[in-house]
Amino acid sequence: MEQPTSRLHLQRRDPSRNMARFYCLSLESSLFGDAVLVREWGRIGTLGTRRLDLYADAVQAQEALRRLAASKFLRGYCSVG
Repeated sequence: MEQPTSRLHLQRRDPSRNMARFYCLSLESSLFGDAVLVREWGRIGTLGTRRLDLYADAVQAQEALRRLAASKFLRGYCSVG
């Protein structure tokens, strides 16, 4: 069975629009056992913004990661490393 993705690093670059963005998604667990989807985004070279979304279990968090990644790929982001 395929191992679920636990970390994804995306970038979107468009020099004609002076655009250089990153978007990182990772799955972690909280101290209380909740599944946490960590989202970080911003301009490449900056610290950016960080958001934590709590889920009852890892399956729900993995599904949220999959949905967000799909929407970012549609917007032109590409996987890095």
